[in-house]
Amino acid sequence: MTAKAVGPVLLQGYRGGMRFRQIEVFHAVYTHGSISAAARVLGVSQPSVSKTLRHAEDNLGFQLFQLARGRLIPTDEAHALIREAGDIFDRLASLQQTARNLAQVGGGHIRLGIVPSLALDVIPQAMAQFRRDWPRVTFEVHTHHHDDLVRSLIERETDLAIAYTPPPHPRLTSAVLAHGELVAFAPAQAFGDVEDRLPLDQLADRDLIGVAATGPIGDVLTRAALERGIAYREAVSVQTFFIAARLAQLEGGVTVVDEFTARASQSPDFNWFRTDPPLEFTISWVTLEDRQPSKVVRQFLRTFSDVLEAVRDTGS
Repeated sequence: MTAKAVGPVLLQGYRGGMRFRQIEVFHAVYTHGSISAAARVLGVSQPSVSKTLRHAEDNLGFQLFQLARGRLIPTDEAHALIREAGDIFDRLASLQQTARNLAQVGGGHIRLGIVPSLALDVIPQAMAQFRRDWPRVTFEVHTHHHDDLVRSLIERETDLAIAYTPPPHPRLTSAVLAHGELVAFAPAQAFGDVEDRLPLDQLADRDLIGVAATGPIGDVLTRAALERGIAYREAVSVQTFFIAARLAQLEGGVTVVDEFTARASQSPDFNWFRTDPPLEFTISWVTLEDRQPSKVVRQFLRTFSDVLEAVRDTGS
């Protein structure tokens, strides 16, 4: 029987096929050239290798090796078969390396959902820092508004979401990473000299650029204004904090955005002001209740928390 006649169907065999252990033994004998060398590599006895190889040949219905001058010589069929076996062992080696990488947080894949304002600067910083230490980790980043973050987790589009003040949900679990604030973003001299915090009543009777799709933190400003009887006018309403900040810059207007958008957008002529009272919110990670963060995800969350703290300490 020629190698051409055997072809790639040899892994299935003509009789009972080959078990994986038989393929493993065959590969070791072919690669290392002898029963004794294969036994050492596999960590088993020589009789065990001989017996397994004999069973493989019985199942296949042809010889894999012939003895010539004291050496095992692969048959044509063995040469044909090794092409298939070699591919299997290449994939197995890749699988084993991936498993080692995951165990050591050296590799993996993170499907991340993130609110747009954190995607503007904080998440890119965290990813760049994380990948300097763990370059084999890959990312897939989805930018969503708050309600879509929940949907992406439930539909298993993402494995992890980072969101502002996520409400309780029966299928989700979450934990607070840090706190943030909404801030007034305006021309540097819009409110005169502000020593520490800007009194919230300074927004009274002003035209503001509002943000409609802010999720739970949109209620923070509304609730604080109602409690203090402050009325302001939304001259324009947009969908993201970044658009609000950019429009305020172009028009010389005033808006209230999260501090991370304000930090990324500030310029010498435009500044952000913490308010009195503080307009605080939480930043949390969220996952499905039945899919807890993997080791690589937990490591990334630590990096993200460090970057978040460093960003908040800058110019605070």
